[in-house]
Amino acid sequence: MPYLSSNGIRMFYEEAGQGEPLLLIMGITAPGAVWARHTAAWQQSFRCLMPDNRGVGRSDRPRGPYTTAQMADDHAGLLEALDLPPVRVVGCSMGSAIALQLALRHPGRVRSLVLCCPWAHGDAQTARTFDQLVTWRRRLRPAEFTGALQWLIHGAASWKDPAFRRQAAQARRRAAHQDPVQSVANLAAQAAACVGHDVRADVHRIRVPTLVLGGEEDRFTPPWMAQEVAAGIPGAQWHLYPGAGHAFHWECIDDFNPRCAEWLAAH
Repeated sequence: MPYLSSNGIRMFYEEAGQGEPLLLIMGITAPGAVWARHTAAWQQSFRCLMPDNRGVGRSDRPRGPYTTAQMADDHAGLLEALDLPPVRVVGCSMGSAIALQLALRHPGRVRSLVLCCPWAHGDAQTARTFDQLVTWRRRLRPAEFTGALQWLIHGAASWKDPAFRRQAAQARRRAAHQDPVQSVANLAAQAAACVGHDVRADVHRIRVPTLVLGGEEDRFTPPWMAQEVAAGIPGAQWHLYPGAGHAFHWECIDDFNPRCAEWLAAH
């Protein structure tokens, strides 16, 4: 299993494909393996690196709270240990917050950015949402927690689709028989990083090509958050998926995968 020491932790990562390196940073609660449906397409052109963030999966799970700056330093250490040139980076949700910090704290490590449902700062609703996520994890059984997450991240169009509803039900049944990938304490540590993330005063310093993507019906990180990031980064491009939620990268995967691949190839 590929492990590296980085920023005081042992960090697990997987990779797929060949070509120029592409770092994929996943969101809260999720290990890097969740990128599988995307790397299946992107590995034809890129060497896809899928680390587990601190606090989840097979990376170390130290006590929190964490910060997005700290987690960005984790990824910078991974890139240094692999002796990589500046890399393309795709971040999703918390992964986008980490990617923003990576570009700010380690600009020489980043060639370009794709930021999915990012935020430069949160508000009181943001804090309440992450607090609720931790409460769900503490009080609900695994299948119920999975169902709550499904409600939070998917838009109305998904729930109208019988095939999606069948797949969602299957995921809840699987969750009932699997050990959680993350403890309550480590979820709370990641949530603290998300709530404390604030780079409003700094995003204008990001000079690498940047594509910002959002979902029109995102109830987790509403579209104004992604729009604020796009407006703050000089020259950033912006696309909002109509009718899609926080999980637009799955809901609109037939557009998302080639859109990202084409943009990354050009940048």
